[in-house]
Amino acid sequence: MNQELLAKTAQETVVQIENVDVYYGSHKAVAGVNLEIPKNNAVAFIGPSGCGKSTILRCINRMNDLVASARVKGRITFHGKDIYAKNVDPVGLRSRIGMVFQKPNPFPKSIYENIAWGARLNGYKGDMDQLVEESLRKAAVWDEVKDKLKQSGLALSGGQQQRLCIARTIAIKPDVILMDEPCSALDPISTLKVEESIHELKENYTIVIVTHNMQQASRVSDLTAFFNAKSVQGGGGKLGYLVEYDRTENIFQNPAEEATQQYVSGRFG
Repeated sequence: MNQELLAKTAQETVVQIENVDVYYGSHKAVAGVNLEIPKNNAVAFIGPSGCGKSTILRCINRMNDLVASARVKGRITFHGKDIYAKNVDPVGLRSRIGMVFQKPNPFPKSIYENIAWGARLNGYKGDMDQLVEESLRKAAVWDEVKDKLKQSGLALSGGQQQRLCIARTIAIKPDVILMDEPCSALDPISTLKVEESIHELKENYTIVIVTHNMQQASRVSDLTAFFNAKSVQGGGGKLGYLVEYDRTENIFQNPAEEATQQYVSGRFG
Protein backbone atom coordinates (compact mmCIF):
# COMPACT_ATOMS: atom_id res chain seq x y z
CA MET A 1 0.00 0.00 0.00
CA ASN A 2 2.80 2.45 0.84
CA GLN A 3 4.37 2.11 -2.60
CA GLU A 4 0.96 2.65 -4.20
CA LEU A 5 0.55 5.81 -2.18
CA LEU A 6 3.88 7.17 -3.34
CA ALA A 7 3.00 6.36 -6.93
CA LYS A 8 -0.24 8.31 -6.54
CA THR A 9 1.52 11.33 -5.10
CA ALA A 10 4.27 11.08 -7.75
CA GLN A 11 6.67 12.72 -5.32
CA GLU A 12 9.85 11.72 -3.60
CA THR A 13 9.95 10.22 -0.14
CA VAL A 14 11.34 12.65 2.45
CA VAL A 15 11.02 10.43 5.53
CA GLN A 16 10.82 6.65 5.54
CA ILE A 17 10.00 4.65 8.67
CA GLU A 18 10.91 0.97 8.40
CA ASN A 19 9.84 -1.64 10.95
CA VAL A 20 10.28 0.72 13.89
CA ASP A 21 9.79 -0.40 17.50
CA VAL A 22 10.09 2.06 20.38
CA TYR A 23 10.93 1.05 23.93
CA TYR A 24 10.86 2.95 27.21
CA GLY A 25 13.11 0.88 29.40
CA SER A 26 11.96 -2.73 29.02
CA HIS A 27 8.46 -1.73 27.92
CA LYS A 28 7.80 -1.86 24.19
CA ALA A 29 5.55 1.16 23.56
CA VAL A 30 5.18 0.96 19.76
CA ALA A 31 5.72 -1.97 17.42
CA GLY A 32 6.40 -2.54 13.73
CA VAL A 33 5.62 0.85 12.19
CA ASN A 34 6.22 1.19 8.44
CA LEU A 35 5.29 4.28 6.42
CA GLU A 36 6.67 6.76 3.89
CA ILE A 37 6.12 10.51 4.04
CA PRO A 38 6.22 12.18 0.60
CA LYS A 39 7.49 15.67 -0.10
CA ASN A 40 5.15 18.67 0.16
CA ASN A 41 2.32 16.66 1.68
CA ALA A 42 0.62 17.02 5.04
CA VAL A 43 0.39 13.72 6.90
CA ALA A 44 -1.90 13.36 9.92
CA PHE A 45 -1.38 10.82 12.70
CA ILE A 46 -4.70 9.98 14.40
CA GLY A 47 -5.78 7.45 17.00
CA PRO A 48 -6.72 7.09 20.67
CA SER A 49 -4.49 8.15 23.57
CA GLY A 50 -1.52 5.86 24.17
CA CYS A 51 -1.33 4.48 20.64
CA GLY A 52 2.13 5.87 19.81
CA LYS A 53 1.30 8.84 17.57
CA SER A 54 3.48 11.36 19.40
CA THR A 55 6.12 8.73 20.13
CA ILE A 56 6.62 8.04 16.41
CA LEU A 57 6.49 11.77 15.61
CA ARG A 58 9.30 12.43 18.10
CA CYS A 59 11.39 9.67 16.58
CA ILE A 60 11.46 11.54 13.26
CA ASN A 61 13.72 14.29 14.65
CA ARG A 62 15.18 12.26 17.54
CA MET A 63 13.39 14.20 20.27
CA ASN A 64 13.05 10.84 22.05
CA ASP A 65 16.82 11.02 22.58
CA LEU A 66 16.00 13.46 25.39
CA VAL A 67 14.20 10.66 27.28
CA ALA A 68 16.89 8.61 29.01
CA SER A 69 14.98 5.31 28.90
CA ALA A 70 13.88 5.61 25.24
CA ARG A 71 15.27 3.25 22.63
CA VAL A 72 14.42 2.95 18.93
CA LYS A 73 14.84 -0.19 16.84
CA GLY A 74 14.36 -0.33 13.10
CA ARG A 75 15.31 2.34 10.59
CA ILE A 76 14.21 5.91 9.91
CA THR A 77 15.69 7.71 6.93
CA PHE A 78 15.59 11.38 5.95
CA HIS A 79 16.31 11.89 2.25
CA GLY A 80 17.63 8.33 2.24
CA LYS A 81 20.07 8.74 5.14
CA ASP A 82 19.67 6.87 8.42
CA ILE A 83 18.98 9.54 11.07
CA TYR A 84 20.12 7.21 13.88
CA ALA A 85 23.53 6.58 12.33
CA LYS A 86 26.43 7.34 14.67
CA ASN A 87 27.70 10.23 12.56
CA VAL A 88 24.37 12.12 12.61
CA ASP A 89 24.22 15.18 14.88
CA PRO A 90 20.70 15.33 16.41
CA VAL A 91 20.89 19.11 16.82
CA GLY A 92 21.75 19.54 13.16
CA LEU A 93 18.97 17.12 12.23
CA ARG A 94 16.45 19.23 14.16
CA SER A 95 17.42 22.29 12.13
CA ARG A 96 16.12 20.42 9.07
CA ILE A 97 13.20 18.72 10.80
CA GLY A 98 11.62 21.41 12.97
CA MET A 99 8.96 20.87 15.62
CA VAL A 100 5.95 22.77 16.96
CA PHE A 101 4.71 21.53 20.33
CA GLN A 102 1.28 21.15 21.85
CA LYS A 103 1.68 24.13 24.16
CA PRO A 104 2.95 27.39 22.66
CA ASN A 105 6.47 28.00 23.97
CA PRO A 106 7.78 31.35 22.72
CA PHE A 107 11.11 32.50 24.09
CA PRO A 108 10.99 35.28 26.74
CA LYS A 109 12.29 37.66 24.10
CA SER A 110 10.81 40.14 21.63
CA ILE A 111 8.73 38.87 18.74
CA TYR A 112 11.59 39.83 16.42
CA GLU A 113 14.18 38.00 18.48
CA ASN A 114 12.00 34.89 18.71
CA ILE A 115 12.46 34.56 14.95
CA ALA A 116 16.00 35.88 14.61
CA TRP A 117 17.63 34.00 17.49
CA GLY A 118 17.44 30.50 16.00
CA ALA A 119 18.38 31.76 12.56
CA ARG A 120 21.51 33.41 13.94
CA LEU A 121 22.35 30.27 15.88
CA ASN A 122 22.20 28.34 12.61
CA GLY A 123 24.56 30.82 10.94
CA TYR A 124 22.06 32.80 8.86
CA LYS A 125 23.90 35.64 7.07
CA GLY A 126 21.11 37.15 4.97
CA ASP A 127 18.74 40.07 5.53
CA MET A 128 17.33 39.36 8.99
CA ASP A 129 14.48 41.87 8.70
CA GLN A 130 13.34 40.15 5.52
CA LEU A 131 13.61 36.69 7.10
CA VAL A 132 11.55 37.77 10.12
CA GLU A 133 8.82 39.24 7.93
CA GLU A 134 8.73 36.26 5.55
CA SER A 135 8.55 33.77 8.43
CA LEU A 136 5.75 35.65 10.17
CA ARG A 137 3.84 35.98 6.90
CA LYS A 138 4.10 32.25 6.17
CA ALA A 139 2.74 31.55 9.65
CA ALA A 140 -0.20 33.91 8.99
CA VAL A 141 0.60 36.21 11.90
CA TRP A 142 2.51 39.13 10.30
CA ASP A 143 -0.45 41.49 10.01
CA GLU A 144 -1.22 41.05 13.71
CA VAL A 145 2.31 41.65 15.01
CA LYS A 146 4.10 43.84 12.44
CA ASP A 147 3.76 46.92 14.66
CA LYS A 148 4.74 45.02 17.84
CA LEU A 149 8.03 43.40 16.85
CA LYS A 150 9.89 44.85 19.85
CA GLN A 151 7.26 43.59 22.29
CA SER A 152 7.60 40.29 24.14
CA GLY A 153 6.33 37.20 22.41
CA LEU A 154 4.82 36.22 25.75
CA ALA A 155 2.38 39.16 25.50
CA LEU A 156 0.60 37.61 22.51
CA SER A 157 -2.58 35.55 22.73
CA GLY A 158 -2.28 31.76 22.80
CA GLY A 159 -3.14 31.44 19.12
CA GLN A 160 -0.70 34.16 18.15
CA GLN A 161 2.01 32.55 20.28
CA GLN A 162 1.50 29.24 18.50
CA ARG A 163 1.77 30.89 15.08
CA LEU A 164 4.88 32.73 16.34
CA CYS A 165 6.35 29.31 17.22
CA ILE A 166 5.50 28.09 13.72
CA ALA A 167 7.23 31.18 12.28
CA ARG A 168 10.26 30.52 14.51
CA THR A 169 10.44 26.99 13.10
CA ILE A 170 10.10 28.26 9.52
CA ALA A 171 12.94 30.74 10.05
CA ILE A 172 15.54 27.98 10.41
CA LYS A 173 14.48 26.80 6.93
CA PRO A 174 13.67 23.15 7.65
CA ASP A 175 12.51 20.62 5.08
CA VAL A 176 9.97 19.05 7.43
CA ILE A 177 7.78 20.57 10.15
CA LEU A 178 6.45 18.25 12.85
CA MET A 179 3.40 19.42 14.81
CA ASP A 180 2.35 17.66 18.00
CA GLU A 181 -1.31 18.60 18.56
CA PRO A 182 -0.58 22.27 17.79
CA CYS A 183 -4.20 23.39 18.20
CA SER A 184 -5.30 21.45 21.27
CA ALA A 185 -4.96 24.51 23.54
CA LEU A 186 -6.40 27.01 21.04
CA ASP A 187 -9.83 28.51 20.47
CA PRO A 188 -11.69 27.73 17.18
CA ILE A 189 -10.67 30.97 15.44
CA SER A 190 -6.98 30.50 16.28
CA THR A 191 -7.25 26.87 15.22
CA LEU A 192 -8.62 27.92 11.84
CA LYS A 193 -5.74 30.34 11.32
CA VAL A 194 -3.18 27.64 12.14
CA GLU A 195 -4.93 25.27 9.72
CA GLU A 196 -4.85 27.95 7.01
CA SER A 197 -1.11 28.36 7.55
CA ILE A 198 -0.63 24.57 7.24
CA HIS A 199 -2.30 24.64 3.82
CA GLU A 200 0.07 27.39 2.69
CA LEU A 201 3.15 25.77 4.21
CA LYS A 202 2.63 22.57 2.19
CA GLU A 203 3.80 24.43 -0.89
CA ASN A 204 7.32 24.62 0.54
CA TYR A 205 7.47 22.12 3.41
CA THR A 206 6.47 18.61 4.34
CA ILE A 207 4.15 18.59 7.36
CA VAL A 208 3.45 15.81 9.86
CA ILE A 209 0.73 16.59 12.41
CA VAL A 210 -0.50 14.59 15.39
CA THR A 211 -4.11 15.44 16.19
CA HIS A 212 -7.00 14.05 18.22
CA ASN A 213 -9.33 16.22 16.12
CA MET A 214 -10.51 14.05 13.24
CA GLN A 215 -12.20 16.99 11.51
CA GLN A 216 -8.88 18.78 11.58
CA ALA A 217 -7.10 15.76 10.10
CA SER A 218 -9.65 15.60 7.29
CA ARG A 219 -9.30 19.33 6.61
CA VAL A 220 -5.53 19.74 6.56
CA SER A 221 -3.97 16.41 5.55
CA ASP A 222 -3.33 14.63 2.26
CA LEU A 223 -2.49 11.33 3.93
CA THR A 224 -3.64 9.92 7.27
CA ALA A 225 -2.13 7.22 9.46
CA PHE A 226 -4.46 5.59 12.00
CA PHE A 227 -2.75 4.17 15.07
CA ASN A 228 -4.32 1.94 17.72
CA ALA A 229 -3.15 0.32 20.97
CA LYS A 230 -3.72 -2.99 22.68
CA SER A 231 -3.20 -3.96 26.28
CA VAL A 232 -0.12 -6.00 27.05
CA GLN A 233 -0.70 -9.14 29.09
CA GLY A 234 0.48 -9.09 32.68
CA GLY A 235 -0.27 -5.41 33.27
CA GLY A 236 2.53 -4.24 31.00
CA GLY A 237 0.73 -1.17 29.73
CA LYS A 238 -0.25 -0.54 26.12
CA LEU A 239 1.41 -1.42 22.83
CA GLY A 240 0.83 1.03 20.00
CA TYR A 241 0.83 0.01 16.34
CA LEU A 242 -0.08 1.37 12.91
CA VAL A 243 -3.42 0.02 11.67
CA GLU A 244 -3.77 1.76 8.32
CA TYR A 245 -2.14 4.46 6.21
CA ASP A 246 -3.81 5.86 3.10
CA ARG A 247 -5.08 8.95 1.34
CA THR A 248 -7.10 10.96 3.83
CA GLU A 249 -10.32 10.65 1.85
CA ASN A 250 -9.98 6.86 1.87
CA ILE A 251 -9.33 6.72 5.61
CA PHE A 252 -12.44 8.76 6.34
CA GLN A 253 -14.78 7.53 3.61
CA ASN A 254 -13.65 4.02 2.72
CA PRO A 255 -11.15 2.60 5.23
CA ALA A 256 -9.82 -0.89 4.68
CA GLU A 257 -9.84 -1.88 8.37
CA GLU A 258 -12.85 -2.27 10.66
CA ALA A 259 -11.02 -0.57 13.57
CA THR A 260 -10.43 2.50 11.39
CA GLN A 261 -14.08 2.58 10.38
CA GLN A 262 -15.14 2.44 14.02
CA TYR A 263 -12.73 5.20 15.02
CA VAL A 264 -13.58 7.71 12.29
CA SER A 265 -17.31 7.09 12.70
CA GLY A 266 -17.19 7.67 16.46
CA ARG A 267 -18.07 4.09 17.40
CA PHE A 268 -14.59 3.24 18.69
CA GLY A 269 -14.37 1.57 22.08
